[in-house]
Amino acid sequence: MNTRPSFTYDIAAQVAQLAEDGIIGLKGAFTPEWADEMREDMMTAFWSAIQRPGGAVGRGPRRWYVEIHPQAFRGFVDLVTHPWVVDVCTNVLGPDYQIVEIGLDVPFQGAKYQPWHRDFPSPVDTYRDRKITSLAFNLTGVDVTEDMGPFEVAPGTQYDDGRAWKHEMFPDKALWGRFQERATRKYPQRGDISCRSALTVHRGTEHRSPIARPVMVLGVDAPGAGHAELHDMMVTQDWYDALPEIAKKHLVCRVVDELVPITQKHDIEGLVMGADPA
Repeated sequence: MNTRPSFTYDIAAQVAQLAEDGIIGLKGAFTPEWADEMREDMMTAFWSAIQRPGGAVGRGPRRWYVEIHPQAFRGFVDLVTHPWVVDVCTNVLGPDYQIVEIGLDVPFQGAKYQPWHRDFPSPVDTYRDRKITSLAFNLTGVDVTEDMGPFEVAPGTQYDDGRAWKHEMFPDKALWGRFQERATRKYPQRGDISCRSALTVHRGTEHRSPIARPVMVLGVDAPGAGHAELHDMMVTQDWYDALPEIAKKHLVCRVVDELVPITQKHDIEGLVMGADPA
């Protein structure tokens, strides 16, 4: 299968846009057929995880997050070796960037608005020095429509201090006007990739469609950012040995004799209940 259709991009312009808006994207990075296989892998992983304690973490009503083993995703190597992903990581995080997380977020019909939030507290490198030290790449498993609870992001908020927010991640409702004014909804199609600072303030919206909207999430750190401690990626020796060198260089994982189910460490408490859309 031709997993990479032709595409062009200006990496300098992309890095500048990421610094300005906190989010960028590449349309048509993969074929729709590649994305369909990814969706199959995501839903297989979800239905397995939801049946065991700690396998799926609630991110609001009818919305879950599941970390997966890299080798449970057939397109993992395609993704981490994609030229755009490699270029963005190298130019933003440096040549020794670390791949620390692979997982999926999936809302179903009945998922509610999330509160505006970021994924973890801002480090001093970001709120003071305006340096991005972590990235989240997202890939949709479906062509997103308005009734599928599209991702909503407030561009330019990645540098907000946030130390006074609840858990340093959830701004008070009195501050939501700033995010509402900037809010942009995203309608990615199968094969697209987006990349954002995990500190860019965002939320999931109300999901009315009977069709689930699974999204693959790849988390990448600059050296020293420390988020690998929140995750526990593991791979088997034979799978690791078959990886291309560029993947081995950047993947932070344990090499094990046998894969065991993942018990998740990164639970975002403030997302469990959902929120009003106001």
